[in-house]
Amino acid sequence: MIDVETNGASAVEDFVDALQSEAPAIARIETVAVQPLPVAAGFTSFEIESSQPVSGEFTLISPDVATCTSCLRDISDPLNRRYRYAFTNCTNCGPRYSITRSIPYDRVNTTMERFQMCSACTGEYRDPGDRRFHAEPNACPVCGPRLVIEPDAADASAAAIQALASSRILALKSLGGFQLACNAENAAAVDVLRSRKRRGRKPFAVMMRDLKTAEKFCRLSERECVLLAGPAAPIVLAQFREPRLLPDCIAPGLRELGVMLPYTPLHHLLFSGNFDCLIMTSGNISEEPIVISNKESAEKLSPIADVILMHDRDIFMRVDDSVVRAYEDRPRVLRRARGYAPGAIDLGFDAGQVLACGAELKSTFCMTRANYAILSQHLGDLENFETLQFFEETLANLKHVYRAEPRLIAHDLHPDYMSTQWAARQPLERMPVQHHHAHIASCMAENGLRERVIGVAFDGTGYGTDGQIWGGEFLICDYSGFHRAAHLRYVPLIGGERAIREPYRMAASHLRDAFGESYRSLDLSLWPGAEGRNWDLFDRIFHRTKLMTSSVGRLFDAVSAIAGVCRVNSYEGEAAILLEAAGTEGGASAEPVELSVVTAGFPWVIDTRPLIREIARKSTSGHATSSIADTFHSSIAHMIRTICVRLHEVTGITKVCMSGGSFQNCTLLSRTLPVLRQSGFEIFLHSKVPPNDGGISLGQAVIAATYLKKRRD
Repeated sequence: MIDVETNGASAVEDFVDALQSEAPAIARIETVAVQPLPVAAGFTSFEIESSQPVSGEFTLISPDVATCTSCLRDISDPLNRRYRYAFTNCTNCGPRYSITRSIPYDRVNTTMERFQMCSACTGEYRDPGDRRFHAEPNACPVCGPRLVIEPDAADASAAAIQALASSRILALKSLGGFQLACNAENAAAVDVLRSRKRRGRKPFAVMMRDLKTAEKFCRLSERECVLLAGPAAPIVLAQFREPRLLPDCIAPGLRELGVMLPYTPLHHLLFSGNFDCLIMTSGNISEEPIVISNKESAEKLSPIADVILMHDRDIFMRVDDSVVRAYEDRPRVLRRARGYAPGAIDLGFDAGQVLACGAELKSTFCMTRANYAILSQHLGDLENFETLQFFEETLANLKHVYRAEPRLIAHDLHPDYMSTQWAARQPLERMPVQHHHAHIASCMAENGLRERVIGVAFDGTGYGTDGQIWGGEFLICDYSGFHRAAHLRYVPLIGGERAIREPYRMAASHLRDAFGESYRSLDLSLWPGAEGRNWDLFDRIFHRTKLMTSSVGRLFDAVSAIAGVCRVNSYEGEAAILLEAAGTEGGASAEPVELSVVTAGFPWVIDTRPLIREIARKSTSGHATSSIADTFHSSIAHMIRTICVRLHEVTGITKVCMSGGSFQNCTLLSRTLPVLRQSGFEIFLHSKVPPNDGGISLGQAVIAATYLKKRRD
C-alpha cells in the first residue's frame, strides 16, 4: 500500500509504471486498474494475496515456455544443485498449460501436486527476490520428478545419449507428449524411423544443438532467429543451405527444413552427446494423437523405438510442437500448439459464449468468453475415435478452467465431418457456417476488421452451399454473411476422396475439361505403369461424376501431376508443396496466362482451361519443370489481381483478406501481394492463427458470436 498523503501521487504513478516496465519477460498484462483506498483499510505493507476462485470469473492460462538462459546455466554448472536436472524451471520458463488441471494456476491444481517441495525449493518459492518466486512447477533432484529408461539403466539420460549415438531410435517423454528421435546426420537411422513410423515422404523436423548450429545447415533471417530462440520455440521453416549437409531423406524434394532448438532441460541434456542434429518428431502411431502416458508409450511406441525415456511427472494436456514460418518479417503460424495455445485472442467486442467445432483436417476448436477467443491446440485430423477423444478431453478441460458454458455451437456445413456429427449430438442450438466464409472471418478477426472485405479463400476442400466442393473462392463478406462473387470453373472430382490422395485423377479431369476427347492424344504419363485403357475408364467416370470442385488445391494437384512433379500423395498437400519447391528459387516471375471470366451475373466463373492447355503444352514440349511451376504461380497471382480489381469496381472495397491452405505457399504470396498493392489494395494475412483449417474455428466462432449479439440487441 502507498500512502499518497505521505509520498505523493507520483509514487503511485511510478509503481504503476514499474508494474508494466519491470514485469517478467513472459508476463502478459491485459489491463492495470488503480483503486484508491483509505489508510484505515487496514493494510500496512504491500502484499500479493493467495489466489481465490471467484464464481463466474476466469483467468487466462499461459502456454508452455522454453527453458530460459538462467535455467540453462543452472543445469550446465557442476556446482549448481540443479546440475543436469531435467526438470529445472523458473517463473520465466517451463511447463504451464500441459500440466494445468484447473485454475487458479497454483501447484495444487497442476500435476506437480504430488511432489512436495524440499526446504531449499520452498525457500526459493517464497522469496519475492528469487526468480523462482511462485514458480508452481519448481523442483530439484531432491524433491522433484525423475527420469527412468526402458531398458533399465542407472543413468537414464546417459543411456538415452548412448542409444542415439548408436543409431538407435529413442522415444522420450517431452513437455506435451512423447517424441521420437534419432541422429539426423545418420541417413540409415532416419530411414529406419521413417519406415517404422510409416511416414511416407512427409518431411521430418530437426532439432539443432543451438542457433549457431542451425545457421550452419540453414539460411536464417533475423526474424527466423528470433522465432527459434524465443519463448515459444516453435518449429520454424527455413531454407536449406547449399550444398546440403543433411541427408536428403529428411525432407525429400523440398527446399525448406523444419528447424527447432532444444526447449526443455531434457533436450539440452541429450545434446551433451556427440551430435549436432536430432530428428524430433511426434511420438504417435500415424493419424493418432501424440502419446502422453508411460503405459501408453510401452503399448504404442515399442514397435517404433528401441529405447523409451520416461519420467514420473504426468502430462495433463497433450500439446504437439507448433510450426511457424516467417514472411514479410512477421511470424506466420501454420500449426498452433506448444508455446502459443491456449493463448487467447482479444476480439475487441463481447462475444458471449459460443463453441466452434472447427473443420476436420488440422482440427482445432474455439470457445469465446467475454471479449476473448480461446483456441485449442492443434488436435490433428478429426477422422478417428482417438482424435475425437482428444477433442473431447481438451474441450472438457478448457470449459472447466475457463468456467465456460456455451449457448451456441457453430460447425462446418459438411455433413460427413466428424465435428459436424458431434455437434448434432449436443443438446444446444447449432449454427452451420460455410467453410470459406469461416476462413475469411478468421483472417478478419485476428486483424481486427469488422467492415466488409473482399475475401480470397483458396484451399483444397470446403463444402459449398450448393453441395459441391469449393476451394477457389472470391467472397464479399463480413461476420454477418457472405456473397459468393467469383470462383474457379467446376470440374469433376473423379473418385471423390481418392482424387485428394491421387493427383493424377485431378490431372485427367482438368485435361478432359480443357481438351475434350482430344486429351487422349496428349503425350503425358499421368500415372506409373498405366495402360491406355485408363483413358476409357476415366472418360466414363468423368461423365458420370456428379461431385464437382472449384478447388485451387485440386488445381495445384492437377498441374503437379501434369508436370510430372507428383502423381500420388504420400501426405496431405504433397503435390502442391513439391510444385512450389520445383519453381525458381526466389520466386522469379514468368509470363502469366490470361484467364477469361464469365461475368453474366454472380458468381463470376473463372475459366481455367487456357492455363491447363498451356501447362500441358509446356510439359509435352520439354520445358523445364521450374518454368512450368513459375508460369502456374504467376498465372494464379495475375488472376487474383484481375478479379479483385473488378470486384473493387463493383463494390468500392479496398481491403482484401487472404485465407486458406493455399496461402501457406510463399511463392504464391510473393507473386500476388506486390501486384495487389500496386493496384491500391490493403492486404490482410494470417499471423496468429493458421491460414489452413487450423484457423477455421476462430472464424466460425466470430460468425456465431455476431449472430448471438444481433439476437440480443
